[in-house]
Parts: sequence; C-alpha cells; structure tokens
Amino acid sequence: MTDTRAVALWLLVTALLVLGGGIAWMRHVQMEIPLLPGEAKPVWLVEARVDFVATGGPVRISLDLPEELPGFRLFTEQAASPGYGFAIIEATDDRRGEWTRREATGPQTLYYTAQFIVEGDREPARVVGHPRPREVFFEEPEATAASELIGTALARSSTPESLTREMVRLLANPEIDQNAALLRAAGLGRAELLARLLNIAGVAAHVAQGLELEDARRRRPLTPLVEIPVDGYWRVFDPVSGRQGLPENMLLWHRGGTSLLDVEGGTQSQVSFSMLRQSVPALQLAQAQFGDSPLAAFGIAALPIEEQGLFKLLFLLPLGALVVAFMRIVVGIPTSGTFMPVLIALAFVQTSLGLGLVSFITVVAFGLLLRGYLSYLNLLLVARIATLVVIVILLISLLSIFGYRLGYSTGLTITFFPMVIIAWTIERMSILWEEEGPREVLVQGGGSLVVAVLAYVLMELRIVQHLSFNFPELNLVLLAGILVIGQYSGYRLSELRRFRDMRAFSQ
Repeated sequence: MTDTRAVALWLLVTALLVLGGGIAWMRHVQMEIPLLPGEAKPVWLVEARVDFVATGGPVRISLDLPEELPGFRLFTEQAASPGYGFAIIEATDDRRGEWTRREATGPQTLYYTAQFIVEGDREPARVVGHPRPREVFFEEPEATAASELIGTALARSSTPESLTREMVRLLANPEIDQNAALLRAAGLGRAELLARLLNIAGVAAHVAQGLELEDARRRRPLTPLVEIPVDGYWRVFDPVSGRQGLPENMLLWHRGGTSLLDVEGGTQSQVSFSMLRQSVPALQLAQAQFGDSPLAAFGIAALPIEEQGLFKLLFLLPLGALVVAFMRIVVGIPTSGTFMPVLIALAFVQTSLGLGLVSFITVVAFGLLLRGYLSYLNLLLVARIATLVVIVILLISLLSIFGYRLGYSTGLTITFFPMVIIAWTIERMSILWEEEGPREVLVQGGGSLVVAVLAYVLMELRIVQHLSFNFPELNLVLLAGILVIGQYSGYRLSELRRFRDMRAFSQ
C-alpha cells in the first residue's frame, strides 16, 4: 500500500472513530442514554393534597408549584380532582396550578402529583434581576429590639452569610438576649422573623419552603427556609440551625413572592404532602424526556415496535462481521464463506446455541448427502443450486414440524438462514469434498461453527445488545476496526507454530 493510500485509510479510520464515538457520547451526555444496561435512577413521586370546605359558590384554588429545583428535575406532573378544571399558569417568576369549579359545597380534596428525578447537580437557583430589600415595620417596643439585635449581628459579621448565621444564633437563645426574647414573643415564625430582620439590615431575604423527602411518608408539611442573594445565587439557610445549603433530601417547593395556597370560595384550607421513592430505568427516562431532541434522529426508538425488533438484530451484524474479519485475517481460522458464520451466529441468538448447532449440522449434512446424488445425475451448476434451494426448504419444513411436535422452535433458527447461501454452502462443501477430501470440509465447516459460536457469545452479551440498539452510530467504530484489520499483513496466529522452526533458525 502506498503512503498516500495509507494516509487516506488512517484518515478515514480516524473520521469514523470520531464521528461514531462523538455522536454516541453526545447522545449519552445530552439525552442521558445510559452506557450500561439496567441502569436505574431514583425518582420521587410526590403528591400534594389540598383540603378545604367549599361554601356553596364558585371555587378557585391556586397552589404554588415548584419551578427551580436544586438537585432535582421535574419529570411528569398531573392533577386528579374529579369535577374540577385544572390548568398550570406560568408567569414571569411564578408557576401555579389552578383548580376551578362553578359550584361546590362541603369538604373538598384536590390532588397534584409529580415525579422528580434526582440529579447530582445541586447548584442553587440563580438570582434574576436586582432584588431589593422590602420595607418592614415593627411596632414599639419590637422596633427598638429589632434595631439593637441587628446592630449586634452587624458588629459580629462581615458578609450577608455571616450576618444571617449570627442572627440565627441570637434568635436561638432568647434566654440570653432580651431583644431576641421580645421578638420571638411577637408570634412570627422563625423563618419570617429572620427574613424581616435581614431586610431591615439591607439583605433582600425571603421565606422559602422545602419538602423533606422520606420514603413512604404521608401528610408531611413543608419546612420553612430563608433565601438570601449572594454572588448571583439564592443561598438557602435553615432559620433554626443556621445551616447553609439544602440537605440532599430537601425538595425546594415554594420560593418567596406569592403565597403557597390561595382559596376563593372555601374555608379551613390546608396543604399536606405524601411521597414515595421509586427506581425507574434510566433508558425509559431518557426516551420520555428527550424524544424530541435532534440527537434522537440517530436512534430507532421512534420507529414502530416491529421495525425496532428487526433493527435490534441487524445492528448485531457489524459486530459479527468484525469477529469474522479478525478470526480469518489475524487468527487464520478458515471458514466456509465470509458471511455464513455471521448468519449462523445471528440465528443462534434467536433461539439457543444447542438448537442452532443441531439445526445447522442437520440441514448441511442432509444437503451434502443429496448433493452427492445430484452430482450423479450430472446436472449443471445453476440447476444443482436451484434444486438444493428447494430441498433445503423442504428440509427446514420437516425439521420445523418435527421440532414443534417435540416442543422446540427449531424452525425459527433455520428460517433466518438465507436459503440461497445455505444451498451455495452445501455446493461449495461438496466440491471441496471432491477436490480436497472430507478433511478440508470438516476444517472449514468446523471453523465456521467456531467463529459463529464466538460471534454468538459476544452478541449475547447484554451490554453489546444495549449499545448496538441504543447507540447505532457505534457501528462506525466497528467499521473503523474492520478497515484496520483489513490492512493487516503480518503472520496469522495459526501460522506461528508452522513457522516456529524458521524463526529459531533466523535467530
């Protein structure tokens, strides 16, 4: 091979590797298609239950829905409330679920159910715009107590985060600080009190509410939290412990601004939450979330099920072709034809290795016996092959009926063998028998079965079937491997023993 052709070959191989591997990696990263079969992702099924008593007139219920979810991603959501209309209303910085009904009386229960995928990225929500501290007023003597408490906290802090932690520490010890005791006695919750004090101190804080996730828990309330803007992100603080950041099992449901629940036409309203931890196959999640992605065009999940089953088998053929090329060119195992071992291996995948071997050996053995009789009749080559095709079909039919009677699907294995190729294989083996003897027939036939079994073992690997079906672009990588093997010109592994004495002599 000239230098120009060698360069062209390696450029082509490199392009195939980059294209096939690159597309597969992009689909894995952007569409979250798993590289390993059987991967599952934790998913939380959360149900919000709204209970209230309708007063007999029109009803309008508005529930704040989660929007930015550090560590989680909304997967599916739905409402189950017979007799009510439901819509999700999205504003600039607010997302709410709204139930409506012309008339309702008595106790009512509404449900909102959502699935949340757990993600490793727990980056806080970004600050949009320039939040400003809101105006807060206290009556005396609370106003004086707040001013003195803020002054103490400011003297002991240098950043918004340290100011928040110091205020939490002061409010947590009302026995020591009289100002904290006075403010705590005002009846405000710890989160609301902390947020008000921070706003007076010049920090645009607001109250958020998170849902602590525990498997199989019912009627859980939301946990009040406080968020402050720091370096472009909303930093979360626990108003009781002062701990910064969201715990891993905390789902941030409501974030400042509007109220959690608005009820028109009802009284005695309350919201509670139930939750259940599930494990959902990662492949199912990827197909459901990114089915409309442009990269989905490289997959076959959008095809009808029947076509998907066909391609699931076809995408195994390139691997079989790679195995045949390696075994023949590098190892040096002779086979009967180039593609026959691939077809045999593909047929083995459909049933089992034992039934496939029995079916193949039976058909070829009968074909060789009948081929001997056709030679006696002195027929032309085309007529012999056409006759063998008819005979092979009859043999397959008989074998299928016999196997069905015994409870085996042996016919399934054979029907995947192209009839003309089987007939041509029988013809070649019979000619080889006449020219080289039965030993050569056994060598090539046995080599075909060895290569087919090796290809079958690889095709049966679960990870191979997963990658070939979900990443069909990896066939370009296999093609690159076949091109590399195709330019191999060294000793075959089976020839090393034959040339062992020559190598010792040269040394």
